[in-house]
Amino acid sequence: MFSFESDALLVDDREDLIALLQIRFGAIPGEMIEDIYAIDDMNALQRLILSAANAASWPVFLEEFHSDRKAYRLVGDNFNPLRDIVKGRDGFNGKEQE
Repeated sequence: MFSFESDALLVDDREDLIALLQIRFGAIPGEMIEDIYAIDDMNALQRLILSAANAASWPVFLEEFHSDRKAYRLVGDNFNPLRDIVKGRDGFNGKEQE
């Protein structure tokens, strides 16, 4: 891939991540935007996009954002975007009813 194509994809991924965070969590700090623009690893950006889309809360995303992981597994309730909405609704506690 040519450098300009790679650079364009990085810009697109950064913008996608910022837009997704704003949609999911509202306004995000300027420092976070600066940190996102400092990321030059496309794999890291794609991991963060998946994390932002699936994190149950802002603190869960921040934990993933500040981790140094190269590989990732987004599993468990922390990566269920509906976790806090579903729990407690109509007596549902997030577990199967017996």
